Amino acid sequence: MPPRARRICLLDADSDLADQLEPGATPALRQAMTVFVMGLDAGPHDLGGPRDGFGLLLLDGLIGCETAIGDRIAVELLGAGDLLQADPDAGEMILERRESWQVLWPTQLAALDSAFADRVRPWPQIAGALVRRAIRRAADLDAVRAISGHPRLELRLDLAFWHLAARWGRVEPSGIHLALPLTHRLLGQLVAAERPSISHALARLSRAGLVTGSAGDWHLVGTPGEHLDALMSRPLGGSRGRAAPGRRPPLSRREPTARGGGGRVPRLGP
Repeated sequence: MPPRARRICLLDADSDLADQLEPGATPALRQAMTVFVMGLDAGPHDLGGPRDGFGLLLLDGLIGCETAIGDRIAVELLGAGDLLQADPDAGEMILERRESWQVLWPTQLAALDSAFADRVRPWPQIAGALVRRAIRRAADLDAVRAISGHPRLELRLDLAFWHLAARWGRVEPSGIHLALPLTHRLLGQLVAAERPSISHALARLSRAGLVTGSAGDWHLVGTPGEHLDALMSRPLGGSRGRAAPGRRPPLSRREPTARGGGGRVPRLGP
């Protein structure tokens, strides 16, 4: 289906941006913050976005941004609050890179083009908030890159689940519920592994009582510390390599909050 476009005031759809400003928006500010919003159904879409301004702002939904070099594909998950913009230097790269976008949940995107950037110039708090979001996305990619550097696939998968749970997880009595539509193929693209290897590693995590479920209904049983103790003290059945007992690295120094609500995701680290 073609995108469904409408006009809204961004202050009504993004509370974080509204919080950057003094209460009681003036008519001039509301006019400046009025943007076109597209509604997209699940499926493939061309989302290069405007090449000027701030790009496309995700108001809600979930998008998989796929990058392919040769026959290898890496995916990045984008959700509410993330900015998406076409790479202006993509044509100048030595290696050919292909980008595609899969809308995984029905999504709304606001177009923050150059006209929007000009209109909000009297309110620099808006630009500052959007720059912080771009920095947050870059930091998130750094974390995924570090996770993908671990040699043991079970550990990569487990860390990726907990990383995603900090944003999209919901606390439940046994641990964390993660409703993301993470198929074995998508998980492989997240942690740099082939789909059959993902299936075997998930089976080992399930037998160990750490991760259960399937796409759209994943459950992380226990706490991050318990998972790390189990994975670092000994390899699960069928995996190679052994970590020194009782040692686990300081993988995080903060206690993230699950944006999906339902409580606080336990700290990942010592």
